[in-house]
Amino acid sequence: MVQPYELFYWPSIQGRGEFVRLALEEAGADYVDVARRDGGVDLLMAALEVGDHPSFAPPFLKAGEQTIGQVANILLYLGEQHGLAPRTEPGRLWVHQLQLTIADLVTEAHDTHHPIASMLYYEDQKPEAKRRAADFVETRIPKFMGYFARLLANPEPRDYLLGERVSYADLSLFQVIEGLRYAFPNAMKKVEQEHPELTGLRDRVAARPKIAAYLASPRRIPFNQDGIFRRYPELDA
Repeated sequence: MVQPYELFYWPSIQGRGEFVRLALEEAGADYVDVARRDGGVDLLMAALEVGDHPSFAPPFLKAGEQTIGQVANILLYLGEQHGLAPRTEPGRLWVHQLQLTIADLVTEAHDTHHPIASMLYYEDQKPEAKRRAADFVETRIPKFMGYFARLLANPEPRDYLLGERVSYADLSLFQVIEGLRYAFPNAMKKVEQEHPELTGLRDRVAARPKIAAYLASPRRIPFNQDGIFRRYPELDA
């Protein structure tokens, strides 16, 4: 009997773990979200201290005897296992490259509300956050989103980043669009008006049967003020 995957991530936020959840859901994979069970956080913390290759931080995934950490690394594995990436090495590396670019964007989004230190409260760094967010809204969101829109439009319009088949990078781009809509609705409205390709991809991913069922289920944790994407209206000028 094949054991279910075990996903280790914080139980009350989407965060970086959501990129893995979306891939597992699209794949129809059997998995356990360990920390969302009774006593699960203790199991998560204990799992960080054991094994030959311990993860620095969640998320990490147990797949049989393997423990795999880092979102892009986990998705590289799941993509190959579940047909969410091309079979050729150049194709797999290309999707991995797209995922690493998304990871850069996610880090910049987080740093809009914690530009000085993650251990400080947002209220302790509001002036710096406002300056950081102003640049993020003005230059970084358009730069990243323009890049992905260009991939979706050239050399001709396509449904997904690779063409007709969905990849884990499309699922992650969907999550980023959703997160930026929550955190920076004014900025994203302007960006999506300029790049309807992004809205099209977001809608196609949301309509995929397994993703649609997941989004409508209690397994999908709502966005909140403890995650990566946080809504502070003063940062969405």
